[in-house]
Amino acid sequence: MPQTTADANKPAPSNNFLRTIIERDLAQQGQPGQPERHFAGTPGDAAHHAAGPLDAAKIRTRFPPEPNGYLHIGHAKSICLNFGMARDYGGICHLRFDDTNPEKEEQEYVDAIREMVSWLGWDWNQSGTSHLFYASNYFDFMYRAAEHLIEAGLAYVDEQTPDEMRANRGDFSRPGVNSPFRERTPAENLARFREMKDGQHADGAMILRAKIDMASPNINLRDPALYRIRRATHHNTGDQWCIYPMYTFAHPIEDALERITHSLCTLEFEDQRPFYDWLLGHLANGGLLAHPLPHQYEFGRLNLTYVVTSKRKLRQLVDEGHVSGWDDPRLPTLVGMRRRGYTPASIRNMVEATGVTKSNAWLEYSVLDGCLRADLEGKAARACAVLDPVKLKLTNWAELFGSLSHVETSSAPAHPQVPELGQREFQLGHEVWIEREDFMEEPVKGYHRLYPGNKTRLKYGYVIECTGCEKDADGKITAVLATVVPDTKSGTPGADAVKVKSAITWVSVHEAVEAEVRLYDRLFTEAQPDSGDADFLSFINPNSRKVVTAYLEPSLAGVAAETHFQFERHGYFVADRHDHQAEKPVFNKITGLKDGWTK
Repeated sequence: MPQTTADANKPAPSNNFLRTIIERDLAQQGQPGQPERHFAGTPGDAAHHAAGPLDAAKIRTRFPPEPNGYLHIGHAKSICLNFGMARDYGGICHLRFDDTNPEKEEQEYVDAIREMVSWLGWDWNQSGTSHLFYASNYFDFMYRAAEHLIEAGLAYVDEQTPDEMRANRGDFSRPGVNSPFRERTPAENLARFREMKDGQHADGAMILRAKIDMASPNINLRDPALYRIRRATHHNTGDQWCIYPMYTFAHPIEDALERITHSLCTLEFEDQRPFYDWLLGHLANGGLLAHPLPHQYEFGRLNLTYVVTSKRKLRQLVDEGHVSGWDDPRLPTLVGMRRRGYTPASIRNMVEATGVTKSNAWLEYSVLDGCLRADLEGKAARACAVLDPVKLKLTNWAELFGSLSHVETSSAPAHPQVPELGQREFQLGHEVWIEREDFMEEPVKGYHRLYPGNKTRLKYGYVIECTGCEKDADGKITAVLATVVPDTKSGTPGADAVKVKSAITWVSVHEAVEAEVRLYDRLFTEAQPDSGDADFLSFINPNSRKVVTAYLEPSLAGVAAETHFQFERHGYFVADRHDHQAEKPVFNKITGLKDGWTK
């Protein structure tokens, strides 16, 4: 059951402990004593699924983002892991919006999340059926489940103040203290809970708590909160509810209603697993949920150096204007990485390369850049671009060719290893743009490009000999002067008659495409800018964005947004997703040809 629109030549799946678990579980399916798993085609309770057929999906996983922000590189691991496992083991992955907190969730984030999951190459549609779900569509069942726990003596309404609850919860060295409201009868608690639902009490006046063990060494089992009063308009249910379930209560129920088999979470949820199992066990014993129940498994989070992924800190960067928005190419948000020019394949391959372990991992940013280069090396067309231009005047042009207006046609493969991409053609005239660093009036040792008396080759063109330069009143070099060495054009019989030690890229002045090029680097100067008590803003790299006016070869005129190129000698670039226009090109630098970033 394919779950991705990604290329078929993906890396072979690596072994990891989650694969071992899934393969073990699949081997046990159908064995004596193993309950059969039915699925009615849509999420539902035990009775709903009992009426359905055996589930055709061998496993069910889910990617359950809360729509309260933009996805970032850390989410990419969970996306690829959940969708990838479903793909590899004949299963289905659900995209579920865990929208139980109306104060922070917006439709804008729902739309952005759907777009990014699809952009990464994954699909929640299977055989014409959508597996896109919203936790808020289960609010009726969650309320029913809460009433069941109250009637079973497993939940109570607590009217302590937040400070009292915090103090009575205890800590790792001190057990908690029972609430004075803990021994109310089920009838009293049920009446109080219905008052909460009917809006008879103020926000924060009371909460519904599970009745487990205030002395448990696992603080998460010390009567955790299940429901709170919040008067807020929800993006999906409007003002239908004034009470909302807590995440730790809602999430296990969502998994069970959707018949998830393997609930794959990051390590911070490990301590929540006992409550996950407690809740589902009691609801299943009460006949509300169907067996077999989901199981939660935790894996290590992916952390990337030189970025921050905290939603709060990302929002601070945006709100305070340190970056241009959520899709700023320097941010680790997926919308930002897409705009920067990272490809879905490069991100998927990076995730695959990191593997899956039971410990959190820090990944060097250079690994991501390496995956990007590996993806684009074999398919990004080449082009010449001059990013720091100075004019080169070929002073014997008219003498050699009879006219200053004469042009010589040059050609080069669009990609040296992909002949089907064809050839690109451009013209050489008497004036060309070259990189300013390609001329030194007084060369240092080992410098082999242009300096007075030295010869070099204009790549795909002629050998030239430098004769000097022109300067303005302030002594700044305004033009480099050189003469063409006759009969040395690339591709002609005399091309190798004159030996040179270097070749430089160029773009003819008369047909150059002027473009805005944005040169991006890492946003922070420290590998872990938000570690410890440090102020992460103090590590912002002042040189993380530089905008230059560049000159490009004519093959780049009119290219579509999000088209990738390798600018010869400079690295990989992409036509900006939003600002690029045929008449006003804008390109972003993704990464260099090798890792040249220094601390």
